[in-house]
Amino acid sequence: MKRRIVAAVVCVAVLLSLAGGLVSVLSRPDRGIKVPRGTGAVAIIPITGTIVSGRATPGFFGSGTGSEDVMERLRQASQDPAVKAVVLRLNSPGGTAAGAQEIAAEVDNLRKSGKKVVASMGDAAASGAYWIASRADKIVANPGSLTGSIGVIMQTQDLRGLYNKLGINTRTFKSGPYKDMGSPSRPVTPEEQDIFQGMVDDIYDQFLRAVSEGRKMELDRVRKLADGRVYTGRQAQKLGLVDELGNLRDAVRLAGRLAGLGPNPVTTELGPRGFWSGVLSGTLFPKGFGSAFPDNKTAIWLVCPPCLPPGSGGDTLRFPIS
Repeated sequence: MKRRIVAAVVCVAVLLSLAGGLVSVLSRPDRGIKVPRGTGAVAIIPITGTIVSGRATPGFFGSGTGSEDVMERLRQASQDPAVKAVVLRLNSPGGTAAGAQEIAAEVDNLRKSGKKVVASMGDAAASGAYWIASRADKIVANPGSLTGSIGVIMQTQDLRGLYNKLGINTRTFKSGPYKDMGSPSRPVTPEEQDIFQGMVDDIYDQFLRAVSEGRKMELDRVRKLADGRVYTGRQAQKLGLVDELGNLRDAVRLAGRLAGLGPNPVTTELGPRGFWSGVLSGTLFPKGFGSAFPDNKTAIWLVCPPCLPPGSGGDTLRFPIS
């Protein structure tokens, strides 16, 4: 029995040592991209899935994008002298207003550092994803990409009928009249509706001004296009929301030309780590395994419901107050 215990302890120690070595490799800071002297590279940064502030939680079946993850890659590109331009590969229906704003602000900083930025649209780059794209030097979309959806959405749910069927009674103790605003156990009052609408209108105005400034379009012109509708890439180009039609390779070539690297630049991808890399490095569940399900419910969403894949929960977005 004692031998078995000793053997188990030794095995655990060996496994921990191996894991520690992997962690040190995975968490080692990038020393920069190696390219021939006198040249440079185009970095490709993917932004995929629903955008939220903070860090996204990678999983076995894919995940969304956290603003902090993208901001780190943008800063890495800004600080690396070998990177002359960045292509943002967008394949996202949007996300939270704050998440999109954080990434967009870092894109602005990257451009101020002298790096060129090109946005490349995949299947979709709508709503909050378009907010980010609008801050790039140029936007390239496929003719069939879904984009636009410039607007803000906030939803509440009235579950009183369901609660009654289940025999659930709710009693609320609150410090002020609006503390439980948006609660599913009671209807929204006219005063609360005005408050909610005021929040939506304020974020909408911020969205319009960000697009107007980024695309160098008159605010009234943006407002006419920003009724929430979705545009194809070809429609968006005709309306001035997109610069060129093309795929990712076309976007890379454009970035290379803008940065003076020619039409066939060296490329590198600054993408997210995989599932096991996150587990071993401690970034997957920084607050324990319970953080696998981040609470992003209390947020204002810039999302395009038609752009969401089936079963993604796009029809149940709501704005609960807790």
